Formats: sequence, C-alpha cells, structure tokens
Amino acid sequence: MTAREALGRHWPEYLIEGWALGTFMISAGVVATLLGSPASPVSAAISDPMLRNAAAGIAMGLTAIALIHSPWGKRSGAHMNPAVTLTFLRLKKIHGWDAAFFIIAQTLGGTAGVLIVAALFGSAFTDAPVNYAATMPRAGGVWIAFLAELLISGVLMFVVLGFSGTARLARFTGYAAGCLVTLYITFESPLSGMSMNPARTFASAAPGMHWDNFWIYLSAPLLGMLAGAQLYLASGGLRRLACAKLLHPTTSRCIHCGYEPNKTDGASKHEL
Repeated sequence: MTAREALGRHWPEYLIEGWALGTFMISAGVVATLLGSPASPVSAAISDPMLRNAAAGIAMGLTAIALIHSPWGKRSGAHMNPAVTLTFLRLKKIHGWDAAFFIIAQTLGGTAGVLIVAALFGSAFTDAPVNYAATMPRAGGVWIAFLAELLISGVLMFVVLGFSGTARLARFTGYAAGCLVTLYITFESPLSGMSMNPARTFASAAPGMHWDNFWIYLSAPLLGMLAGAQLYLASGGLRRLACAKLLHPTTSRCIHCGYEPNKTDGASKHEL
C-alpha cells in the first residue's frame, strides 16, 4: 500500500490518533495548571506534593481509560504514543505507512492540545512552575530520569501486550494501562516528570522551547517499550497477539488486521 492509498483509506484512524493525544494533553494541561499554578485555589488547597501527584495520577489514569475505551479509541487502537506505534511495527502488527501517519497525527494532535490549554489559561499554564506541563528530569538528575523512563515504558508495554494478547484479560487492557499511568504519575513523576511518550514531551517542549534533555524522552520510552516487547516475545506471547489495537471490538473495522464488522467470520476471535 502506498502513502496515498493509506491516507485515502485510513485517514479517519489517523485523525482519531491526533484527537486522542490532543485530548490527553488538554486534560494534562488543565490538571497541571489546577494543581501546579500558584494562582490556582486547588493548588493552594492541596499543599502536599505527594497528594498533588496522586490527584494528577488519578485524573490522567481516568483520562487514559476513557480514551482507550471510547468508540473512537477502539477504532484506531488508541496508541496515542509513537513509542507504542513503533513497537507494534516491530511486532509486524501495523503497516509501515499507517505507523508513519499515526506518529505524525499523534505529534500534531498533542501539540494542538497544549496550544489550546495555553490559549485558555495563559501565563498560569505557560510560566513556571507549570511550564507548559513539560516533562523534565527532577530528583536524581538526567540518568536517573532516563533509567526511570526506560523501566516504566518497558513495564507498560509488557503489561499491555500481556493483557491484549490474552482472551480473558483483553477487555481489561485499558484499565491496566490507566492504573499504571496513575501509579507512575504518583510515584515516578518526581524522577522524570513521567512521559513514556515522545509526542507528549514534544507537545510541551515545542511551544515553550523546553528542549533540555529532550533526548531522554525521545529514546528511553522507545527503548523501554521495545525491551518490554522483546520480553513478551521471549515468553512466546506473539502467537497470541492478534492485532495492534489495545481493544478490539466487533463493531468497527480494523486497519491493522483487516477485520470488517459486516463479516461474521473471525468475529469470535476479536470478541471483547
């Protein structure tokens, strides 16, 4: 399939990927402003940093679950992350041009989400200490942040593959991913800011020009997720993994495995 053919046939899924990360970034920006801006009454009411992290973690975990389980998220597969998309490309579960357009859409959508929050909240979002909700190394420095991003990304991918590749657990994939997001923001964000997503970090870095240590968030999530996938391969899990979707409903087409809802054959294989 050529780039033009892929774009002509699959553009709705590409737009969904952009919408999904854009929506995630709007939620992240609003939460970061409410909990981090000195002008916010919510920030004044919650003075303990750990409680703020926990509140942010719960909010973003619920956001991730809602997006993954939404009708649109189920249609595209709800990657929302170039590292996830490239890992599925490594597993040969997504076509090359689809992966390329997914990544472009995720990056543009995430950046648009950040710009929307900047327009709504102004300096409360763009100035310190919120700084466009940028992900930057924190306690422990650069290499601790790199190792933390590497580890959490690998665990996330291994869990996602394990759940989505097991029939009795597949319907819970989104909940598992959302719970990990909650835990990571609560406990890991003091180390790296908790990204796991090159497009998410780019979306905050580009408007605010926060490029310091961007290489961490470009490399560590991808390396970690590839390592998590390799561990999954070593466990013999690839033969159980049907598709690149986190959730695979029988009500919408799948551009990854070719499933069409009007065909009854194979429906039971992808039943949630």
